[in-house]
Amino acid sequence: MTPQPGDPVRIEMTKWGDRPHWQFEGVLLGSDEHGDWIGIPAGSHMARPGMELHSSWDQVGLVPAVGDDAERGWLATFHAEGNPVRTYVDMTTPPSWDGAVVRAVDLDLDVIDDDRGVFVDDEDEFAEHQVRYGYPPEVVALASATSASILAAVTAQQAPFDGSADGWLARLKELRPAG
Repeated sequence: MTPQPGDPVRIEMTKWGDRPHWQFEGVLLGSDEHGDWIGIPAGSHMARPGMELHSSWDQVGLVPAVGDDAERGWLATFHAEGNPVRTYVDMTTPPSWDGAVVRAVDLDLDVIDDDRGVFVDDEDEFAEHQVRYGYPPEVVALASATSASILAAVTAQQAPFDGSADGWLARLKELRPAG
């Protein structure tokens, strides 16, 4: 079953070796040329081993559009105004839909745009995990190339990192009951 706009969806990320990582629920908002947009309302429960939280701000996630896997090794989250983090992009294996569930393996590197600027985070963790978990060379190459490409796109504010998420954040806000 392919989810339709308004349907509940789930994001299930693992770490290399099928180790559990972030899992949370959202709602499919729709799709455009950039991919599938998922609404994650403030108050959503998010969990990974050793940590659970309820999001403080609305967020929208972007699953990149189907295409060349070499260009799809990421999942982006865009945060509503007020959050010190504007954009957070996880480098992943190319995400895939399994019914109403998005699955991807988190490859440690993140591109973050926050009050400190735009930067790549967790390079030390990525280097350590390459050895500890035996990342294959093609996975290392994918994550490294993708982080460089996403860093450049976020820094230059190229689509979809150009405010494209604003309309989807507004749509999420419209879906919430008043009160």
